[in-house]
Amino acid sequence: MDDFLKKVKRFIGHVPFTKDALAMYFCMIDSKTPLPVKGTIAAALTYFLSPMDAIPDVLVGIGFTDDAGVIATALATVGAYVTDDHRRKADKFFNSHSAK
Repeated sequence: MDDFLKKVKRFIGHVPFTKDALAMYFCMIDSKTPLPVKGTIAAALTYFLSPMDAIPDVLVGIGFTDDAGVIATALATVGAYVTDDHRRKADKFFNSHSAK
């Protein structure tokens, strides 16, 4: 999942759902998160990372709509497990990398 963090850094400030995806990532690597939740998050993040998805990411304006739908659906499904701590970690990562 190091590729995930690299992709997040590349899209910070450009893709609106990046912070939610990052909070889900921190939830997934949390030892307290149940395995089925980790699986759901891993599937959503893998789709986000994949260069081969329903709408190619290079299409300006619509390229990330499918990714946003997958992340939103996963977040709606596992959102109860994404804690304030996961969101704080995402904020810290997001803010430390977006200022550069």
